Amino acid sequence: MLNFFRAGTANAKDDLLSGLTVALALVPEAVAFAFVAGVSPLIGLYSAFFIGLITAAFGGRPGMISGATGAMAVVVVALVAMHGVEYLFPAVILCGLFQITVGVARLGKLIRMVPHSVMLGFVNGLAIVIGMAQLGSFKTLDLSSGNLVYLTGPRLYVMLGLVVITMLIIYLLPKLTRALPASLVAILSVTFLSVAINRSGVISGDEITPNAVATVGDMLKTNFKASQITEARADDPTDVASSALLAEFRRVSYQNDEVVGPVVRDPATDAAEVEPTGSEEESSISGGLPMPFFLQYTVPPMTMETLWIILPFSLTLAGVGLIESLMTLTLIDEITETRGRGNRECVGQGAANIICGLFGGMGGCAMIGQSLINVNSGGRGRLSGITAAICLLAFILFLAPWIEQIPMAALVGVMFMVVIGTFEWASLKMLRRVPRADFAVMILVAGYTVIMHDLATAVILGVIVSACVFAWTHATHLGAETTINEYGSKIYQLHGPLFFASATSFKELFDVHKDPDDVVIDFYYTRVYDQSGLEAINVMAEKYESAGKRLHLTHLSDECRGLLDKAGDLVEVNLSEDPQYHVATDRLG
Repeated sequence: MLNFFRAGTANAKDDLLSGLTVALALVPEAVAFAFVAGVSPLIGLYSAFFIGLITAAFGGRPGMISGATGAMAVVVVALVAMHGVEYLFPAVILCGLFQITVGVARLGKLIRMVPHSVMLGFVNGLAIVIGMAQLGSFKTLDLSSGNLVYLTGPRLYVMLGLVVITMLIIYLLPKLTRALPASLVAILSVTFLSVAINRSGVISGDEITPNAVATVGDMLKTNFKASQITEARADDPTDVASSALLAEFRRVSYQNDEVVGPVVRDPATDAAEVEPTGSEEESSISGGLPMPFFLQYTVPPMTMETLWIILPFSLTLAGVGLIESLMTLTLIDEITETRGRGNRECVGQGAANIICGLFGGMGGCAMIGQSLINVNSGGRGRLSGITAAICLLAFILFLAPWIEQIPMAALVGVMFMVVIGTFEWASLKMLRRVPRADFAVMILVAGYTVIMHDLATAVILGVIVSACVFAWTHATHLGAETTINEYGSKIYQLHGPLFFASATSFKELFDVHKDPDDVVIDFYYTRVYDQSGLEAINVMAEKYESAGKRLHLTHLSDECRGLLDKAGDLVEVNLSEDPQYHVATDRLG
């Protein structure tokens, strides 16, 4: 990971300025995820406000930013499509209850089970996903085909130039001064430059917007119209409805350009013309104070049928949110060289989702990209996250027209710098320096994240594969040294772990028929880990019993002795030399 993340302690000025920077970058992210979920952009923005405010105040990781995320959006989109947005809010509330339960049960410590190779794959895959997500900002809506197409010509060159300028400011400014966050200076500078370019009229826009440099407002309009066309095509496979929408969009575009003369319209599309779904208000971030969802929407019936509908979605949301949040917490811990509290973060995320659902939000979790922007800008304390949330609400209530003038090029440049700083470049040289299995797990997690855009499943898959590799490797480490003592007894001195993967190897170590009548198995250098290991011991005891031979087990732990009752008097356990084992406590949860 490149050293873009300067070390430091919490500072009120840095927290305030970094919070403002994060709020500016939060707007297009929250809006984009709302479109993914199939809900209004304001729902995404309100979600970012509630999740960000409550987790910043009560969560377990100061400096970490939470909000509406793509990982949660792809889960709820099916619920909204099948049952309506009314079922979304109870599902988010139930998700919060599950997350609080996990925190209260102190299960947040399970994040310690994530291997370093999985963490590297998670970080690298996420960096690639964040970078790929920015490519959507280089697209515009083609009204002739109704598809999003990449910019070409002067508009593309100007946007690329502004992106490079943003990145250069972020890279070079800290070498001169750290009085202001480089990302905030870059956003403001490129905004002023883009306003000048758009007002000069030297480069023309497109059919959707007259601006040569696409702004946040242009992005809202483009995504809104694209979602309308997608919905129309889904409802009418014959494309009649979508053709009518495109004709309407072209007619409005011509009127805005003050085209002289009558607008030529297609009679076929006029005959089937439908009113666009939604409203133009949905293509703006301007809104009022959030209200409880039961005052705005029809409340679904509180029945077992409703519970069974939302339960699988709530469980998935809870799992995805906690995994992504705890992984982000671990990454911020590493960058800031401090320690967050996983269980408290679980409770904070749960409380935030409950309140978010009550006020008609789509839920959320930690946002790794915004968290890295915050840390890079100097945000370390809770004030940075609280400031970001409050500024976001202020944008919605009072400053929407101004925020919509921010060019997407500036925000893309900021996110590209996050990508460069997040990617673990040293991992590219690890092939010959780490075990091949670990390198393969890293590639697997990163590849799954990039292809499926599912961070939580990628982490779970990586942990499972790592566990299988660990089990297979350690299953080969079980062995025994054999000696004959002065009494003629054969002693098997075991070395290595005894568990499900090594149980077969354990049984193959003994030759019941050739062994003397008195056999000792010494577990001093061996730990029995599970039921499979205990059963393997029982099997050997029964074999020696059937052969009329006596078996002694020494240095066996307490949990093993209780399950060896089948051997009866033929099993002798040395109680005085049994070792004591300790497990990790919850103190650091």
